[in-house]
Amino acid sequence: MADAPQLIATVDGAAGGRPGAWRDATRRLAKNRAAAASAVFLILLAAAAVLAPVILPYDPFVADFTRMREAPSANHPFGTDEIGRDVLTRVLHGARISLFVGLTVQLLATGIGAAMGLLAGYYGGLVDLVIMRAVDVMYAIPPFLFAVFMVSLLRPTMWSVILILTLSSWPFAARLMRAQVLSIKEQDAVMAARALGARDLRILLAHVAPNSLTPIIVQFTLGVATVIMAEAGLSFLGIGIRPPNPTWGGMISQARQYIRTDIHMTLFPALVLGCTMIALNYLGDGLRDALDPKLKR
Repeated sequence: MADAPQLIATVDGAAGGRPGAWRDATRRLAKNRAAAASAVFLILLAAAAVLAPVILPYDPFVADFTRMREAPSANHPFGTDEIGRDVLTRVLHGARISLFVGLTVQLLATGIGAAMGLLAGYYGGLVDLVIMRAVDVMYAIPPFLFAVFMVSLLRPTMWSVILILTLSSWPFAARLMRAQVLSIKEQDAVMAARALGARDLRILLAHVAPNSLTPIIVQFTLGVATVIMAEAGLSFLGIGIRPPNPTWGGMISQARQYIRTDIHMTLFPALVLGCTMIALNYLGDGLRDALDPKLKR
């Protein structure tokens, strides 16, 4: 008869990663035209944002008062703004900020929230009580109002915005992870590993966490869209990342007084922001259907 370590290894293999399932999910995602097109758009946007200094000859901060509020042309495809800066250049540099803030906030918030939800769901009792009461307190405060209040207390820099949006975002991942753990920890593989003497850390890392990733991945993608929109809202109100840093919300706010005469200054940042939101939501829906086909309508 096999000894306990061998049995635990067998159980780990049964409940751990399944590369075949991930390959199937990738194929299902590729067949979803809306999700695949959204992924291509986001990749191209990220690549253009990174390569903006190379592919565009203009500086996003330098004014050219001889070319103020020019309409779109061959030299300036998105036109120029109120002090002659190239709008396309500023939109792409704004994409850098928006994507960086969205991804950084979600990485931090998902990591913190998933860890808290993992502990709360697995151990229960006092640990669950303390963590979930903290989550309830955060849920009682509207996230955007919380962000507005906190930004008013701190210096409006990119890192303060990241900190504030992380604090307002982690409860969503915590509650989602806790719900997953409560169902997974009662599965046969987890109970067998516990009966064979596996330590809690090994059970959490080998069984519970890997089998809880599907909704967390979907939430991560959708959460990036929420964070980007929140950052744009704060910048639009003038309490987020301050000018002259090019942000989509700030560009829309600065150009709104010219919307009747020079609509291109507002249109293109808003259009790129809207397309990014739509792409992230379609990609999130596609990931949900690909990772859990039973949820597909």
